[in-house]
Amino acid sequence: MKQWYEKLFENYGEKYDQEPFTQGTMGECDFIENEIGRNRDLKILDIGCGTGRHAIELTRRGYSVTGVDLSEGQLQRARKKAANAGLDIPFQRQDARSLPFRQEFDVAVMLCEGGFPLMETDEMNYQILKSAAAALRPSGRLIFTTLNGLFPLFHSVKDFLNSNQEAGGGSDPDNGEENSESKNIASYSDFSFDLMTFREISTIEIEDDSGNINRMVTSERYYVPSEITWLLKSLGFTEIAIFGARLGEFSRQHTLTTEDYEMLVTAVRPA
Repeated sequence: MKQWYEKLFENYGEKYDQEPFTQGTMGECDFIENEIGRNRDLKILDIGCGTGRHAIELTRRGYSVTGVDLSEGQLQRARKKAANAGLDIPFQRQDARSLPFRQEFDVAVMLCEGGFPLMETDEMNYQILKSAAAALRPSGRLIFTTLNGLFPLFHSVKDFLNSNQEAGGGSDPDNGEENSESKNIASYSDFSFDLMTFREISTIEIEDDSGNINRMVTSERYYVPSEITWLLKSLGFTEIAIFGARLGEFSRQHTLTTEDYEMLVTAVRPA
């Protein structure tokens, strides 16, 4: 049986590229470049690459990037976009929980909920981090975003759910800074938040690229900074740093606050 995230992305590449939370690619790639010292000799793995927006932009800038995703539909869109741009990028269908790479990359990025934290269980989410760690060479760097559990806690779950319903849809990882010309394509309803599991459950209704309306129940895991730090330390990562993730404006200057819907995480695999 397919999970909701598999169904969602089956035929959703073109619509996905129109979502407001996909409009920050340039600034997000600027951050990645700064983090890796603009060293174009480094090999980058884009986990949960989706339609390839980060992989394509980084390749344009001269980096060697491999993109992996569970959705063949998203990958088809990525390959088409890369071909139209005259770029040769290896896009592979892979499950982020069981990547086949062993110490092959210098950098792994996992942005905009590319896999983590969409899995059904905490163990599956942890397996994604473990798999990413295995793909990195010693001193390799991991850069990813995930949902900030401080946000619903600070605003109280009741207020958090009400604000989502009033907005007419999920809390896109744009920290409220929506592109004025972009509209949420998906609509959300029936929100609930489980304080025991830190999971937001909602019903999503979305129009795919063929005009079909699909309805499904989603489940996303929120994490607090101490959890992320512990998970990464258990995998041997060092130099763990967590910031507020702002659409298209990733920066080490953005201290994580309770107003940030997403957190931006960087960590280094031991030498």
